[in-house]
Amino acid sequence: MIIERIISDGLAHYSYYIGSGSEAIIIDPRRDIDVYINLAKKYNQRIIGVFETHRNEDYTIGSLNLSKLTGASIYHGSKLDFGYGEYVGEGDVFKLGSVEISVLETPGHTDESLTYTLREIGEKEVYAAFTGDSLFAGEVGRTDLYGESHIRRLSEALYESVFDKILNLGDGVLVFPGHGPGSVCGGNISVRTFTTIGYEKKTSKVLQFKDRDDFVNYKLQERFEKPPYFTRMELYNKNGPPLKDLPTPPPLKIGDLKKHADNSQIIDVRSPEAFYTAHIPGSINIWISGLPLFAGWILNYEQPIIIIKDDGQLLDPILRYLYRLGFDNIGGYLNNISEWFKSGGKYNRSGFISVEELKNRLTDNKIFLLDVRDSKTYSELGFIQGAYNIYLGYLRERLSDLPKDRDIYVYCDSGFKTGIAVSILLKAGFSSVAGVIGGFSAWVSRGYPVHRT
Repeated sequence: MIIERIISDGLAHYSYYIGSGSEAIIIDPRRDIDVYINLAKKYNQRIIGVFETHRNEDYTIGSLNLSKLTGASIYHGSKLDFGYGEYVGEGDVFKLGSVEISVLETPGHTDESLTYTLREIGEKEVYAAFTGDSLFAGEVGRTDLYGESHIRRLSEALYESVFDKILNLGDGVLVFPGHGPGSVCGGNISVRTFTTIGYEKKTSKVLQFKDRDDFVNYKLQERFEKPPYFTRMELYNKNGPPLKDLPTPPPLKIGDLKKHADNSQIIDVRSPEAFYTAHIPGSINIWISGLPLFAGWILNYEQPIIIIKDDGQLLDPILRYLYRLGFDNIGGYLNNISEWFKSGGKYNRSGFISVEELKNRLTDNKIFLLDVRDSKTYSELGFIQGAYNIYLGYLRERLSDLPKDRDIYVYCDSGFKTGIAVSILLKAGFSSVAGVIGGFSAWVSRGYPVHRT
Protein backbone atom coordinates (compact mmCIF):
# COMPACT_ATOMS: atom_id res chain seq x y z
CA MET A 1 0.00 0.00 0.00
CA ILE A 2 1.17 3.51 -0.87
CA ILE A 3 0.07 6.75 0.80
CA GLU A 4 1.58 10.00 -0.45
CA ARG A 5 0.65 13.45 0.79
CA ILE A 6 0.75 16.27 -1.77
CA ILE A 7 1.19 19.71 -0.21
CA SER A 8 -0.01 22.82 -2.04
CA ASP A 9 2.14 25.63 -0.70
CA GLY A 10 0.50 28.84 0.43
CA LEU A 11 -2.92 27.29 0.84
CA ALA A 12 -1.49 24.64 3.18
CA HIS A 13 -3.76 22.23 1.33
CA TYR A 14 -3.13 18.49 1.64
CA SER A 15 -4.33 16.01 -0.95
CA TYR A 16 -3.53 12.30 -0.93
CA TYR A 17 -2.55 9.59 -3.38
CA ILE A 18 -3.45 6.10 -2.12
CA GLY A 19 -2.38 3.12 -4.16
CA SER A 20 -2.68 -0.64 -3.72
CA GLY A 21 -2.03 -3.30 -6.32
CA SER A 22 -2.59 -1.89 -9.80
CA GLU A 23 -5.04 0.85 -8.77
CA ALA A 24 -5.08 4.17 -6.94
CA ILE A 25 -7.46 6.81 -5.65
CA ILE A 26 -7.02 10.51 -4.91
CA ILE A 27 -8.51 12.38 -1.97
CA ASP A 28 -9.29 16.11 -2.44
CA PRO A 29 -7.15 16.78 -5.53
CA ARG A 30 -5.98 20.25 -6.44
CA ARG A 31 -6.74 21.67 -9.87
CA ASP A 32 -3.29 21.19 -11.44
CA ILE A 33 -3.43 17.42 -11.55
CA ASP A 34 -0.12 16.54 -13.18
CA VAL A 35 1.34 15.53 -9.81
CA TYR A 36 -1.22 12.70 -9.47
CA ILE A 37 -0.73 11.55 -13.05
CA ASN A 38 3.02 11.41 -12.51
CA LEU A 39 2.60 9.38 -9.31
CA ALA A 40 0.35 6.92 -11.11
CA LYS A 41 3.02 6.50 -13.79
CA LYS A 42 5.73 6.11 -11.16
CA TYR A 43 3.86 3.29 -9.41
CA ASN A 44 2.38 1.81 -12.60
CA GLN A 45 -1.15 2.21 -11.25
CA ARG A 46 -4.47 3.38 -12.66
CA ILE A 47 -6.43 6.11 -10.89
CA ILE A 48 -9.96 4.75 -10.50
CA GLY A 49 -11.56 7.08 -7.96
CA VAL A 50 -11.58 10.62 -6.64
CA PHE A 51 -12.92 11.02 -3.10
CA GLU A 52 -13.87 14.49 -1.85
CA THR A 53 -14.16 15.09 1.88
CA HIS A 54 -16.41 18.14 1.36
CA ARG A 55 -17.02 21.10 -0.91
CA ASN A 56 -13.74 22.89 -0.35
CA GLU A 57 -13.98 26.67 -0.15
CA ASP A 58 -10.36 27.83 -0.33
CA TYR A 59 -9.18 26.32 -3.62
CA THR A 60 -10.54 24.94 -6.87
CA ILE A 61 -11.02 21.19 -6.76
CA GLY A 62 -9.36 19.09 -9.49
CA SER A 63 -11.83 16.20 -9.51
CA LEU A 64 -13.38 16.87 -12.91
CA ASN A 65 -9.98 17.37 -14.53
CA LEU A 66 -8.80 14.03 -13.14
CA SER A 67 -11.98 12.24 -14.12
CA LYS A 68 -11.83 13.60 -17.65
CA LEU A 69 -8.25 12.42 -18.08
CA THR A 70 -8.41 9.06 -16.30
CA GLY A 71 -12.08 8.06 -16.30
CA ALA A 72 -12.05 7.92 -12.48
CA SER A 73 -15.37 8.09 -10.64
CA ILE A 74 -15.97 11.05 -8.30
CA TYR A 75 -17.55 10.62 -4.87
CA HIS A 76 -18.78 13.11 -2.28
CA GLY A 77 -21.34 13.56 0.49
CA SER A 78 -25.07 13.56 -0.15
CA LYS A 79 -25.98 16.54 2.05
CA LEU A 80 -25.16 18.99 -0.74
CA ASP A 81 -26.64 19.08 -4.22
CA PHE A 82 -23.46 18.68 -6.27
CA GLY A 83 -23.64 19.17 -10.02
CA TYR A 84 -21.29 16.28 -10.77
CA GLY A 85 -20.09 12.97 -9.36
CA GLU A 86 -21.79 10.32 -7.24
CA TYR A 87 -23.06 10.43 -3.67
CA VAL A 88 -21.77 8.22 -0.87
CA GLY A 89 -22.93 7.85 2.71
CA GLU A 90 -22.29 6.29 6.08
CA GLY A 91 -21.05 2.71 5.83
CA ASP A 92 -20.30 2.65 2.11
CA VAL A 93 -17.19 0.59 1.39
CA PHE A 94 -14.83 0.59 -1.60
CA LYS A 95 -12.10 -1.94 -2.33
CA LEU A 96 -8.68 -0.89 -3.54
CA GLY A 97 -6.23 -3.74 -4.01
CA SER A 98 -5.58 -5.19 -0.56
CA VAL A 99 -7.34 -2.40 1.35
CA GLU A 100 -10.84 -1.07 1.75
CA ILE A 101 -12.05 2.48 2.18
CA SER A 102 -15.09 3.13 4.35
CA VAL A 103 -17.21 6.27 4.58
CA LEU A 104 -18.07 8.12 7.78
CA GLU A 105 -20.42 11.08 7.64
CA THR A 106 -18.79 13.78 9.79
CA PRO A 107 -20.74 17.05 9.37
CA GLY A 108 -19.80 20.23 11.17
CA HIS A 109 -17.30 22.09 9.04
CA THR A 110 -19.91 21.68 6.31
CA ASP A 111 -23.09 19.61 6.24
CA GLU A 112 -21.78 17.12 3.68
CA SER A 113 -18.34 16.60 5.25
CA LEU A 114 -17.01 13.04 5.16
CA THR A 115 -14.14 11.12 6.73
CA TYR A 116 -12.66 8.16 4.86
CA THR A 117 -11.12 5.31 6.85
CA LEU A 118 -8.60 2.81 5.57
CA ARG A 119 -8.10 -0.78 6.69
CA GLU A 120 -6.56 -3.94 5.31
CA ILE A 121 -9.15 -6.29 3.87
CA GLY A 122 -10.00 -8.93 6.48
CA GLU A 123 -8.81 -6.77 9.40
CA LYS A 124 -11.19 -5.10 11.86
CA GLU A 125 -8.86 -2.33 12.96
CA VAL A 126 -8.74 0.95 11.09
CA TYR A 127 -5.26 1.95 9.94
CA ALA A 128 -5.77 5.56 8.87
CA ALA A 129 -8.45 8.25 8.71
CA PHE A 130 -8.62 10.99 6.09
CA THR A 131 -10.50 13.61 8.04
CA GLY A 132 -10.75 16.52 5.61
CA ASP A 133 -11.50 19.71 7.52
CA SER A 134 -13.16 17.99 10.50
CA LEU A 135 -10.01 17.17 12.46
CA PHE A 136 -6.57 18.68 11.98
CA ALA A 137 -3.35 18.25 13.90
CA GLY A 138 -3.98 20.32 17.01
CA GLU A 139 -7.27 21.75 15.82
CA VAL A 140 -10.74 21.12 14.41
CA GLY A 141 -12.41 22.80 11.45
CA ARG A 142 -14.10 26.18 11.46
CA THR A 143 -17.88 26.20 11.70
CA ASP A 144 -18.74 29.71 10.48
CA LEU A 145 -18.84 29.24 6.71
CA TYR A 146 -22.65 29.31 6.47
CA GLY A 147 -22.94 32.50 8.48
CA GLU A 148 -23.31 33.37 12.14
CA SER A 149 -26.83 31.95 12.45
CA HIS A 150 -25.55 28.44 11.68
CA ILE A 151 -22.46 28.35 13.92
CA ARG A 152 -24.15 26.73 16.91
CA ARG A 153 -25.82 24.04 14.79
CA LEU A 154 -22.62 23.21 12.95
CA SER A 155 -20.53 23.27 16.12
CA GLU A 156 -22.90 20.78 17.74
CA ALA A 157 -22.66 18.58 14.66
CA LEU A 158 -18.87 18.83 14.66
CA TYR A 159 -18.72 17.82 18.32
CA GLU A 160 -20.66 14.65 17.56
CA SER A 161 -18.57 13.91 14.46
CA VAL A 162 -15.26 14.32 16.25
CA PHE A 163 -15.99 12.91 19.72
CA ASP A 164 -18.52 10.22 18.84
CA LYS A 165 -17.05 9.00 15.57
CA ILE A 166 -13.49 10.01 14.68
CA LEU A 167 -11.94 9.77 18.15
CA ASN A 168 -13.52 6.36 18.66
CA LEU A 169 -11.68 4.85 15.69
CA GLY A 170 -8.72 3.95 17.91
CA ASP A 171 -5.77 5.76 19.46
CA GLY A 172 -3.27 4.26 17.04
CA VAL A 173 -5.09 5.41 13.91
CA LEU A 174 -3.08 7.76 11.70
CA VAL A 175 -4.81 11.07 10.97
CA PHE A 176 -4.45 12.59 7.51
CA PRO A 177 -6.21 16.00 7.51
CA GLY A 178 -7.08 18.28 4.62
CA HIS A 179 -4.84 21.16 5.69
CA GLY A 180 -1.72 22.06 7.61
CA PRO A 181 -0.57 25.20 9.46
CA GLY A 182 -1.37 28.46 7.72
CA SER A 183 -4.70 27.33 6.33
CA VAL A 184 -7.70 29.62 6.72
CA CYS A 185 -9.90 26.57 7.35
CA GLY A 186 -8.85 26.22 10.98
CA GLY A 187 -7.28 28.32 13.71
CA ASN A 188 -4.18 26.96 15.41
CA ILE A 189 -3.30 24.02 13.19
CA SER A 190 -0.10 22.35 14.38
CA VAL A 191 3.11 22.07 12.38
CA ARG A 192 3.16 18.33 13.04
CA THR A 193 3.54 16.49 9.75
CA PHE A 194 1.89 13.33 11.10
CA THR A 195 -0.34 12.64 14.05
CA THR A 196 -2.58 9.99 15.53
CA ILE A 197 -5.96 10.03 17.20
CA GLY A 198 -4.40 9.12 20.54
CA TYR A 199 -1.90 11.95 20.36
CA GLU A 200 -4.59 14.46 19.43
CA LYS A 201 -6.78 13.33 22.32
CA LYS A 202 -3.93 14.03 24.74
CA THR A 203 -2.50 17.24 23.30
CA SER A 204 -5.04 19.15 21.22
CA LYS A 205 -6.37 22.15 23.15
CA VAL A 206 -9.81 22.05 21.60
CA LEU A 207 -10.23 18.32 22.28
CA GLN A 208 -9.91 19.02 26.00
CA PHE A 209 -13.41 20.51 25.83
CA LYS A 210 -14.96 17.10 26.31
CA ASP A 211 -18.25 18.55 27.50
CA ARG A 212 -20.48 19.32 24.51
CA ASP A 213 -21.55 22.76 25.75
CA ASP A 214 -17.97 23.79 26.52
CA PHE A 215 -16.87 22.73 23.03
CA VAL A 216 -19.73 24.60 21.36
CA ASN A 217 -19.13 27.74 23.41
CA TYR A 218 -15.47 27.66 22.46
CA LYS A 219 -16.41 27.47 18.78
CA LEU A 220 -18.95 30.28 19.16
CA GLN A 221 -16.18 32.59 20.35
CA GLU A 222 -13.92 31.96 17.36
CA ARG A 223 -13.48 34.61 14.72
CA PHE A 224 -12.07 33.90 11.28
CA GLU A 225 -11.55 35.98 8.17
CA LYS A 226 -13.53 34.89 5.10
CA PRO A 227 -11.85 35.97 1.87
CA PRO A 228 -14.26 37.10 -0.88
CA TYR A 229 -13.01 34.47 -3.31
CA PHE A 230 -14.51 31.75 -1.09
CA THR A 231 -17.87 32.48 -2.74
CA ARG A 232 -16.43 31.67 -6.17
CA MET A 233 -14.73 28.53 -4.91
CA GLU A 234 -17.91 27.31 -3.24
CA LEU A 235 -19.80 27.80 -6.51
CA TYR A 236 -17.11 26.10 -8.60
CA ASN A 237 -16.73 23.17 -6.23
CA LYS A 238 -20.47 22.61 -5.98
CA ASN A 239 -21.30 22.74 -9.67
CA GLY A 240 -17.91 21.84 -11.12
CA PRO A 241 -15.18 24.32 -12.09
CA PRO A 242 -14.39 25.21 -15.71
CA LEU A 243 -12.49 22.39 -17.41
CA LYS A 244 -9.50 24.47 -18.39
CA ASP A 245 -5.85 23.53 -18.49
CA LEU A 246 -3.11 25.44 -16.70
CA PRO A 247 -2.82 28.81 -18.52
CA THR A 248 0.07 29.38 -20.91
CA PRO A 249 0.08 33.17 -21.32
CA PRO A 250 2.33 34.87 -23.86
CA PRO A 251 5.30 37.09 -23.04
CA LEU A 252 4.22 40.65 -23.72
CA LYS A 253 5.94 43.26 -25.83
CA ILE A 254 6.04 46.72 -24.32
CA GLY A 255 3.57 48.03 -26.87
CA ASP A 256 1.05 45.32 -26.01
CA LEU A 257 1.47 45.97 -22.30
CA LYS A 258 0.85 49.70 -22.74
CA LYS A 259 -2.19 48.96 -24.89
CA HIS A 260 -3.87 46.62 -22.40
CA ALA A 261 -2.66 48.03 -19.07
CA ASP A 262 -5.70 50.22 -18.40
CA ASN A 263 -8.15 47.34 -18.84
CA SER A 264 -6.18 44.71 -16.92
CA GLN A 265 -5.16 43.84 -13.39
CA ILE A 266 -1.40 44.24 -13.18
CA ILE A 267 0.27 42.25 -10.43
CA ASP A 268 3.92 42.89 -9.68
CA VAL A 269 5.41 39.83 -7.96
CA ARG A 270 8.78 41.37 -7.13
CA SER A 271 9.86 42.08 -3.55
CA PRO A 272 8.23 45.03 -1.78
CA GLU A 273 11.57 46.86 -1.72
CA ALA A 274 11.93 46.56 -5.50
CA PHE A 275 8.33 47.69 -5.94
CA TYR A 276 8.87 50.76 -3.75
CA THR A 277 11.83 51.83 -5.87
CA ALA A 278 9.94 51.87 -9.18
CA HIS A 279 6.84 50.17 -10.58
CA ILE A 280 4.24 50.49 -13.31
CA PRO A 281 1.49 52.89 -12.18
CA GLY A 282 -1.63 51.12 -10.97
CA SER A 283 0.08 47.78 -10.39
CA ILE A 284 -0.50 45.76 -7.24
CA ASN A 285 2.46 44.22 -5.45
CA ILE A 286 1.90 40.62 -4.29
CA TRP A 287 5.03 38.60 -3.63
CA ILE A 288 4.97 35.16 -5.27
CA SER A 289 4.38 32.96 -2.23
CA GLY A 290 1.75 35.46 -1.08
CA LEU A 291 -0.42 34.86 -4.15
CA PRO A 292 -2.31 31.88 -2.65
CA LEU A 293 -3.03 33.93 0.47
CA PHE A 294 -3.98 37.30 -1.00
CA ALA A 295 -4.79 37.06 -4.71
CA GLY A 296 -8.31 36.01 -3.75
CA TRP A 297 -8.68 39.11 -1.58
CA ILE A 298 -7.33 41.55 -4.14
CA LEU A 299 -8.04 40.33 -7.69
CA ASN A 300 -11.35 39.93 -9.50
CA TYR A 301 -12.36 37.17 -11.91
CA GLU A 302 -13.58 39.43 -14.71
CA GLN A 303 -10.55 41.44 -15.84
CA PRO A 304 -7.49 39.80 -17.42
CA ILE A 305 -4.36 39.58 -15.28
CA ILE A 306 -0.95 40.78 -16.41
CA ILE A 307 2.07 39.54 -14.47
CA ILE A 308 5.18 41.67 -13.91
CA LYS A 309 8.21 39.72 -12.74
CA ASP A 310 11.98 39.73 -12.66
CA ASP A 311 13.92 37.64 -15.13
CA GLY A 312 15.08 35.30 -12.34
CA GLN A 313 11.58 34.57 -11.06
CA LEU A 314 9.93 31.39 -12.35
CA LEU A 315 6.60 31.78 -14.13
CA ASP A 316 5.27 28.27 -13.41
CA PRO A 317 4.57 28.66 -9.65
CA ILE A 318 2.91 32.02 -10.28
CA LEU A 319 0.51 30.46 -12.79
CA ARG A 320 -0.20 27.47 -10.56
CA TYR A 321 -1.00 29.64 -7.55
CA LEU A 322 -3.49 31.66 -9.60
CA TYR A 323 -4.94 28.59 -11.34
CA ARG A 324 -5.65 26.87 -8.02
CA LEU A 325 -7.78 29.86 -7.04
CA GLY A 326 -9.70 29.77 -10.32
CA PHE A 327 -7.91 32.67 -12.04
CA ASP A 328 -7.77 31.51 -15.66
CA ASN A 329 -7.81 34.83 -17.51
CA ILE A 330 -4.08 35.55 -17.67
CA GLY A 331 -3.42 38.09 -20.41
CA GLY A 332 0.35 37.76 -20.45
CA TYR A 333 3.51 38.58 -18.56
CA LEU A 334 6.47 40.92 -18.67
CA ASN A 335 9.58 38.95 -17.94
CA ASN A 336 11.81 41.85 -16.95
CA ILE A 337 10.47 45.20 -15.81
CA SER A 338 13.67 46.94 -16.85
CA GLU A 339 12.39 46.66 -20.43
CA TRP A 340 9.48 48.90 -19.43
CA PHE A 341 11.81 51.49 -17.95
CA LYS A 342 14.15 51.41 -20.96
CA SER A 343 11.20 52.04 -23.26
CA GLY A 344 10.39 55.25 -21.45
CA GLY A 345 7.27 53.85 -19.83
CA LYS A 346 5.76 55.83 -16.99
CA TYR A 347 6.59 54.65 -13.51
CA ASN A 348 5.62 55.38 -9.95
CA ARG A 349 7.46 55.01 -6.66
CA SER A 350 6.82 55.12 -2.95
CA GLY A 351 8.89 55.77 0.11
CA PHE A 352 10.17 53.31 2.66
CA ILE A 353 11.58 53.90 6.12
CA SER A 354 13.42 51.96 8.80
CA VAL A 355 11.99 51.32 12.24
CA GLU A 356 14.60 53.72 13.64
CA GLU A 357 13.27 56.52 11.43
CA LEU A 358 9.71 55.62 12.39
CA LYS A 359 10.53 55.75 16.08
CA ASN A 360 11.95 59.25 15.67
CA ARG A 361 8.79 60.45 13.92
CA LEU A 362 6.13 58.84 16.12
CA THR A 363 5.28 62.11 17.86
CA ASP A 364 4.93 63.94 14.55
CA ASN A 365 1.25 64.70 14.00
CA LYS A 366 1.87 64.86 10.25
CA ILE A 367 2.12 61.07 10.02
CA PHE A 368 -0.57 58.39 10.11
CA LEU A 369 0.60 54.91 11.14
CA LEU A 370 -1.33 52.01 9.58
CA ASP A 371 -1.07 48.43 10.87
CA VAL A 372 -2.41 45.92 8.28
CA ARG A 373 -2.05 42.74 10.35
CA ASP A 374 -5.16 40.81 11.31
CA SER A 375 -7.01 41.98 14.41
CA LYS A 376 -6.11 38.90 16.45
CA THR A 377 -2.37 39.42 15.88
CA TYR A 378 -2.75 43.14 16.58
CA SER A 379 -4.42 42.43 19.92
CA GLU A 380 -2.37 39.47 21.08
CA LEU A 381 1.14 40.49 20.01
CA GLY A 382 0.67 44.21 20.49
CA PHE A 383 1.27 47.17 18.20
CA ILE A 384 3.30 50.31 17.72
CA GLN A 385 2.01 53.30 19.64
CA GLY A 386 -0.62 55.23 17.70
CA ALA A 387 -1.14 52.58 15.01
CA TYR A 388 -4.55 52.33 13.35
CA ASN A 389 -5.47 48.74 12.54
CA ILE A 390 -7.16 47.69 9.29
CA TYR A 391 -6.60 44.11 8.16
CA LEU A 392 -5.08 44.06 4.68
CA GLY A 393 -8.00 42.11 3.24
CA TYR A 394 -10.42 44.90 4.15
CA LEU A 395 -8.20 47.84 3.25
CA ARG A 396 -9.90 48.70 -0.04
CA GLU A 397 -13.29 48.75 1.69
CA ARG A 398 -12.05 51.18 4.34
CA LEU A 399 -10.01 53.70 2.38
CA SER A 400 -12.31 56.43 3.64
CA ASP A 401 -10.88 55.84 7.14
CA LEU A 402 -7.50 57.16 5.99
CA PRO A 403 -6.35 60.78 5.67
CA LYS A 404 -5.09 62.05 2.33
CA ASP A 405 -3.34 65.06 3.86
CA ARG A 406 -0.85 63.14 6.02
CA ASP A 407 2.13 60.86 5.42
CA ILE A 408 0.90 57.29 5.74
CA TYR A 409 3.42 54.79 7.11
CA VAL A 410 2.39 51.14 6.72
CA TYR A 411 3.65 48.09 8.55
CA CYS A 412 2.73 44.41 8.88
CA ASP A 413 4.52 41.43 10.46
CA SER A 414 7.73 41.53 8.44
CA GLY A 415 7.12 43.69 5.38
CA PHE A 416 5.57 41.54 2.65
CA LYS A 417 1.92 42.40 3.30
CA THR A 418 3.06 46.00 3.59
CA GLY A 419 3.95 45.94 -0.11
CA ILE A 420 0.39 44.95 -1.00
CA ALA A 421 -1.06 47.66 1.22
CA VAL A 422 1.24 50.36 -0.16
CA SER A 423 0.33 49.43 -3.73
CA ILE A 424 -3.40 49.52 -2.93
CA LEU A 425 -3.07 52.99 -1.42
CA LEU A 426 -1.04 54.32 -4.33
CA LYS A 427 -3.55 52.93 -6.83
CA ALA A 428 -6.34 54.61 -4.84
CA GLY A 429 -4.67 58.01 -5.14
CA PHE A 430 -2.85 58.38 -1.81
CA SER A 431 0.29 60.25 -2.78
CA SER A 432 2.46 60.13 0.35
CA VAL A 433 2.82 56.48 1.37
CA ALA A 434 5.82 54.62 2.79
CA GLY A 435 6.41 51.05 3.90
CA VAL A 436 8.21 50.22 7.13
CA ILE A 437 11.09 47.90 6.28
CA GLY A 438 11.03 44.75 8.42
CA GLY A 439 7.67 45.65 9.93
CA PHE A 440 6.67 44.77 13.47
CA SER A 441 9.35 42.06 13.64
CA ALA A 442 12.09 44.65 13.13
CA TRP A 443 10.47 46.94 15.70
CA VAL A 444 10.44 44.18 18.34
CA SER A 445 13.97 43.04 17.45
CA ARG A 446 15.21 46.54 18.19
CA GLY A 447 13.63 46.39 21.62
CA TYR A 448 11.28 49.29 20.95
CA PRO A 449 8.12 49.59 23.11
CA VAL A 450 5.07 47.49 22.24
CA HIS A 451 1.58 48.58 23.23
CA ARG A 452 -1.47 46.44 23.90
CA THR A 453 -5.16 47.21 24.26
